Amino acid sequence: MQITTVLGPSFFVRTVYLSQVSEDELVEGAEFTDEKEEELVDAGLCFGAEQKALDLLNRSEQYRMGLTSKLMKKGFDKFHINKALDYLESKNYLDDRRYARVWLNNRKISHAEGRIRLSMELASRGISREYIEDALDEYFSENDEEELCRRAYRKCLRLKKSQEKITSYLLKCGFALKLIEKIEKNLE
Repeated sequence: MQITTVLGPSFFVRTVYLSQVSEDELVEGAEFTDEKEEELVDAGLCFGAEQKALDLLNRSEQYRMGLTSKLMKKGFDKFHINKALDYLESKNYLDDRRYARVWLNNRKISHAEGRIRLSMELASRGISREYIEDALDEYFSENDEEELCRRAYRKCLRLKKSQEKITSYLLKCGFALKLIEKIEKNLE
């Protein structure tokens, strides 16, 4: 809904961002003061944050913490960002669970990593533990962790790394020591 001020500038609001002003009050010629006027301005700022977030979401899948950071860099207030992102989540435009699945599938293209490393990477993005576990369970039901470890191990052998450096590298990649030792035995 478009709001036009007495001085001429106009802005858009989404009624979902309003609690004190009812949709029935938003008629041509209506005047608002104090708290209602402030709420309309806040709703306009929320709508602005929402539109910028949608612009970013149209380019690629996003996660809430990263989107918050990007919007703050654009000058939006955290209060307006949170309201906008809550709305986008309610419409399923923003979904950290979906982001985690997409991120894992994109990551496997160029990285052979284990559950530990992938979990840490997603946690560093502010993804909830529950979403991380769900995404990793799905990911490893489709991608054999042992095969990923074997792939990384073979890469190290091609690069002529010492056994100590291979183990260290694979641990950094998030593979469990037991799995690394199993791969070492099988490839010897």
